[in-house]
Amino acid sequence: MISLPFEQVLATIQAKSGLSDEDLKGKIRQKMDQLSGLISKEGAAHIIANELGINLFEEYQGKVKLNKVLPGLREFEVTGKVMNKYDIRTFTRKDGGGGKVLNIVLGDDSGSLRVVGWGAQADVLSGANVGDILKISNAYTRDNQGTVEIHLNERASVTLNPPGVVINEVKSGAKPVITAQRKKIAELIPSESSAELLGTLVQIFSPNYFEVCPDCGKRARPKEDAFSCDTHGKVAPAYSYVMNAVLDDGTETIRLVFFRDQLENLLQKKNPEIIAYRKSPEEFEAVKNDLLGNIISVKGKVTHNEMFGRMEFVVNHVNPTPNPEEELKHMQG
Repeated sequence: MISLPFEQVLATIQAKSGLSDEDLKGKIRQKMDQLSGLISKEGAAHIIANELGINLFEEYQGKVKLNKVLPGLREFEVTGKVMNKYDIRTFTRKDGGGGKVLNIVLGDDSGSLRVVGWGAQADVLSGANVGDILKISNAYTRDNQGTVEIHLNERASVTLNPPGVVINEVKSGAKPVITAQRKKIAELIPSESSAELLGTLVQIFSPNYFEVCPDCGKRARPKEDAFSCDTHGKVAPAYSYVMNAVLDDGTETIRLVFFRDQLENLLQKKNPEIIAYRKSPEEFEAVKNDLLGNIISVKGKVTHNEMFGRMEFVVNHVNPTPNPEEELKHMQG
């Protein structure tokens, strides 16, 4: 399913209908009232667009610029210049078979994003060099922790340096983070891939530490009397960490999962400081007390914890100090 940010939905409806911002938001509120609050404002906006005969996804079909690529696209075509190319990586699948993947960064005059080639498509991308032009069709897109990526499977078609195609200007910089839809915890569903929450931290757990390869950051596993990385073999492990917390927004509570970067952002502490708590966990108690009761906003995705049979929220962006004026705008809708 294509994930279209609410702000873009509003902008598209206004551009094609001529409705003012006030009139459109009034229609959305009216539609939500008609359906007794059983639909979100995003859903109400989509219904209004349909009633007005507006195709919200028209500009995201066929040939599109890279800045128009959204999660959930399949019937589209992009053309861009290879800005960066990474080494091909091999891995072992759960069924024991082998696989390979290669990433490139593709850019045009609107922006840039990551293209991921799997299996035979990794070999296709390996034949491209920085500066080459690629035309891609029949691929699919997905949201990876708040940014959109193009993924190439066996159905995808890649043309290297198509005749007559020239790209002179390339806009540098990464593809902007996708705007997540603000939700109440009670509104979340297990398949939610990109959502934003605002709430109060009501419980903090101590960080859990685990061994990683110091070269690639992948998990390092015990092997005989040492630790081993699938890529780099025997290693002297470094440490990474994850921390859980419970967020309450007045509708329900949910367990948040903060991995390394987002834990550092939440605590406003650097890696060595957090690593130090591994040997002195009692010192983290003061940090817990400081966090309890804080109002934060988080963006991320919902996952299902099979062991405990519950939904959890994996954070890919945290704002430990939300702006009150911006939050008031959200509340006023």
